Amino acid sequence: MARKKKSIQEVAAVIEPAALEATPVNDLRARLEEIKTYNGVIGYILRNSTSAAIDLKDPTKIIDYAILSSSAFDASEELSELFNLGEIKNTVVEGKDTKMLSLTINENKISVFMEKNADSEKVLRKLHVL
Repeated sequence: MARKKKSIQEVAAVIEPAALEATPVNDLRARLEEIKTYNGVIGYILRNSTSAAIDLKDPTKIIDYAILSSSAFDASEELSELFNLGEIKNTVVEGKDTKMLSLTINENKISVFMEKNADSEKVLRKLHVL
C-alpha cells in the first residue's frame, strides 16, 4: 500500500540573522500551520518577494496550485482596476469540489486551498489577528 508523504517545499529562501526568528512572516507561517489542521483544509502557499513556502497534502499538484494562486491574484487585480473596485481584501475562487481563499497581508501573498465545505471565514479570522 503506497503512502502519500507530506511535502513542504521551500523556494528561494533567504538566509536571515537568528535575531529575526520571531518576524511577522514566521508568525504568519505558524498561523498557516495551525490553519492546515482545520477540517477540510488541503494546504497553503505563502509567498513574498524573497521566498515562498508551499505545504500541500498532495505534493503532485504543487505546480497546479501555484499557477492557480498566481492567476487568481493577477485576475483580481485586473478586475479591481477595470471596475474601479479599490483594494481587494480577499478573493474566494470556488470550484466543483474545492475552493481557494487568497489575500495579501503586508507584502505576503497567501492562498489557502480547501474542500468546498470548509469554513473560509474561520481561516480569515485566524489570519487577520496579526
